[in-house]
Amino acid sequence: MRLTEKKIKEILSKYKQSFIEMEHYDRTREILWKKKRINIILAQRTINRLKELKAKSGKPISQIIEESVQKTNFT
Repeated sequence: MRLTEKKIKEILSKYKQSFIEMEHYDRTREILWKKKRINIILAQRTINRLKELKAKSGKPISQIIEESVQKTNFT
């Protein structure tokens, strides 16, 4: 099966983040999709709010934090 230029561009745009992560791995041998444990200090108010969100959504606190950070545009 030959891929047309249009199909190639479609694949590249659809899986752009995956290609970026694989290129990063090729350069650094660091796996970006691997989970890593860290210790952070948060205010008790923030911890209570995270626990409320966890109870409402059923998601782990780490996933709530990760999704929130990924949504934030720092640029």
